[in-house]
Amino acid sequence: MKKVLLAVVAHPDDESFGMGGTLALYAKAGVEVYLICATKGEAGEVPAQMLEGFSSIGELREHELSCAASELGLAKIHYLGYRDSGMSGSPENNHPQALVQAPVDEVAKKIALLIRNIKPQVIITFDPIGGYMHPDHIAVHNACVAAFKIAGDKAIKLDNLSPFAPPKLYFHIFPRGLLKYFVKLMPLFGKDPSKFGKNGDIDLALIMNQDFPTHARINYRKVAEQREKASACHASQGGDRQSGYFLTWILRLLSTNESFMRAVPPPVKGHPERDLFKGI
Repeated sequence: MKKVLLAVVAHPDDESFGMGGTLALYAKAGVEVYLICATKGEAGEVPAQMLEGFSSIGELREHELSCAASELGLAKIHYLGYRDSGMSGSPENNHPQALVQAPVDEVAKKIALLIRNIKPQVIITFDPIGGYMHPDHIAVHNACVAAFKIAGDKAIKLDNLSPFAPPKLYFHIFPRGLLKYFVKLMPLFGKDPSKFGKNGDIDLALIMNQDFPTHARINYRKVAEQREKASACHASQGGDRQSGYFLTWILRLLSTNESFMRAVPPPVKGHPERDLFKGI
């Protein structure tokens, strides 16, 4: 049986910074790994010198994702065509093409159409709070959960494609144990955990209080180098070591595991899975 994995994300860099080790590991093992990216990251901040040779931020970040996909071994990237909505409360939220302005059902059907085409046994996406409460991440989570159901619904017609119900759905999660440790550590480095990120608009202390169970833990040590190279492709977003973010790079030094919460089928008690395809 051909193994197929599908990752559904919001922006270029989500695939490398969040779940890149898992994607690279399965691709190296011969699994066909596909990526759905809802936007091209148009609202991301980019140093002016990096835009040389590109007509827009979106074009640059699309180029960076193509580079990362090559390093990770992805089979194909599918864009949904929405615009980056920016962080909560930013003017980009109100752009008519912004992802957060699109009805969940509309986005879900686009994803479901691709699910029926790709036929993945395993789908991974963001957790219910989008990792760090980014509006686009949350929108993708909601749409992907709806798409998972739509794809297998015989009553819903999508381009005359046969229904396909993927066996498993996982949410990528950030281990709260490590997060709690770094929230305590950050002030020693002059960092305010409630004002994290380029614009100080990520509250790690608040995120820390919203926990999710770990049902699968993937060790990507064998492909750590590929993950690093893929992250480095996203230089405009701090993916290279020289401009990397404080928390991101310390975590990479100390951990070669990525954690997931299993949404479908319902999890059972026991040790975390070491293989997302277990039982298929």
